[in-house]
Amino acid sequence: MLFRSYQWDLNYKNPRVFNEMMYNFLYLANRGIDIIRIDAVPYIWKELGTSCRNLPQVHTIVRMMRMISEVVCPCVLLLGEVVMEPEKVTPYFGTVEKPECHMLYNVTTMATTWHTVATRDVRLLKRQLDIVGALPKEYVFLNYLRCHDDIGWGLDYGTLRTEGMEECSHKQYLNDYFQGYAGGSNSRGELYNADPVTKDARFCGTTASMCGIEKAGFEQDGAAMEQAIRLDVMLHAYMFMQSGIPVLYSGDEIGQVNDYSYKEDPLKAADSRYIHRGPMNWELAQNIKKPGTVEERIFDGLRQLEQIRATRRVFRSDADVWTIDTGNPAVLCIGRYYEGEKLIGLFNFSEYAQTAQTGEISGEYTELLSKQKMQADHMELPGYGFYYLEQTG
Repeated sequence: MLFRSYQWDLNYKNPRVFNEMMYNFLYLANRGIDIIRIDAVPYIWKELGTSCRNLPQVHTIVRMMRMISEVVCPCVLLLGEVVMEPEKVTPYFGTVEKPECHMLYNVTTMATTWHTVATRDVRLLKRQLDIVGALPKEYVFLNYLRCHDDIGWGLDYGTLRTEGMEECSHKQYLNDYFQGYAGGSNSRGELYNADPVTKDARFCGTTASMCGIEKAGFEQDGAAMEQAIRLDVMLHAYMFMQSGIPVLYSGDEIGQVNDYSYKEDPLKAADSRYIHRGPMNWELAQNIKKPGTVEERIFDGLRQLEQIRATRRVFRSDADVWTIDTGNPAVLCIGRYYEGEKLIGLFNFSEYAQTAQTGEISGEYTELLSKQKMQADHMELPGYGFYYLEQTG
């Protein structure tokens, strides 16, 4: 057993195991499932005396799954969970001649996003996005702010050391920040798998609670709630600009906060991941119809972003995507271009107003949410603000 007592390792050396797994695969496909996730892909083949990770046989198994899928149910997509840096997960896409997974989770960018929130410094995130942007456009990543699991701080510590951040102390800072203990944080959440000896731990919490919505609501602080909602929507706007497919976890569309009731269930109390696995609060979801509520503002903000993404070709997977140095470590800039359409996204990861340069000294731009005409070369963004600038001339 590698993960938990109820997650048994499977012996794929026995062909009956593979046959039974594919029976379940095809059963789900026959029930109408569109996407099948392969959990912890690098670990599905074990050999004594090895790391039991990324062994060649893994790719043979996934390739066989893809072949069967292509023949029997070609509309079903394979989603691989590979928790490594984007440049290291690419073998799990396979090759053009021998494809494996259709899609992979963009795990490292997710963790780097929250590092950026805690440090107000986009440099590592910009480097991460540049690495993804340099990969073949056929590689499709799922981008998300959080998922059903914890956030592990598997960052590029080699780069961070050049900026004066050591791995152990920085992980401690991130966990302190998102618990609301350090860095002027308004976040709320809990540690996961905390090691009292090494002090290492991962983190759990909903997007809304990590953005400060839980704290602001509990304290009835209107100004803090305004700031928290801006951060929440800005992070989604940034996620929608990335290469790949954006994913919303259930409850994030209404700003659902942490659910601490899991502690009352003996079967869940020891697993803090259930803090963000609470059931959808359908009573609060009704508030999307009430102007000015937290739920309405977040839902409406995300719906506008979705409509923009759905109606512009510049968001195609084969569009050109790049980052731009803004001259301000708190502001991230992403550009997208496709067949004459150009969009520039600016995202302020600081709670304070910031200025940014884009180098776009020519051309006319329209900000897609406000419909205002703007010059794109020198911008001023409010705290946790963002702009979607479409070139119109």
